[in-house]
Amino acid sequence: MPKVALYNQTGSQVGEIELADSVFGIEPNNAVLYDAIVMQQASQRQGTHDVKNRSEVRGGGRKPWRQKGTGRARQGSIRSPQWKGGGVVFGPTPRKYGYKLNRKVRRLALKSALSTKVQNNELLVLEALNITAPKTKEMTVVLNSFKADRKVLIVTSEYDQNVALSSRNIPGAKIVDAAGINVLDLVAHDKVIVTKEAIAKVEEVLA
Repeated sequence: MPKVALYNQTGSQVGEIELADSVFGIEPNNAVLYDAIVMQQASQRQGTHDVKNRSEVRGGGRKPWRQKGTGRARQGSIRSPQWKGGGVVFGPTPRKYGYKLNRKVRRLALKSALSTKVQNNELLVLEALNITAPKTKEMTVVLNSFKADRKVLIVTSEYDQNVALSSRNIPGAKIVDAAGINVLDLVAHDKVIVTKEAIAKVEEVLA
């Protein structure tokens, strides 16, 4: 079982904690990690792009000229795509880009991301995270004590309003609860700060 240091929120080590080998100590599967990241990014696409096809553009209720005898090419409507202001052929239309991966694949990707963070010493475990009031200054002090001044992901066992409000104005900081932890957030942040209770919840689900 991998062991990592256990800290208090002032940055002092107060002990060690053993992490579940089946969650935090596996050999990362990079192919599955890639699939999970692409799936999440695809699901985030809005898909609201739209163009007008020939049935939606204005005008063109009759033939622009008669079929024969003019010397010009035959035309049926000025809404045809070759006309200026005509409809667009095979243009983008509103659609959903999201799709799903198998449950086992998603779990393996999450375990791979967590194990990678442990191997790279980018996972910090806190004994507890107590913010008494929604003050950015308090959260800044906590992050500075761990030298987490860039992209940092804070994982708590449950949604904590004081922690959320204290961190929302800090550039690069993001907070999620244990149930909302995901591969894209883990990969996108340089450091992950997790509370001891959140570790227990993650292990309960993934182990």
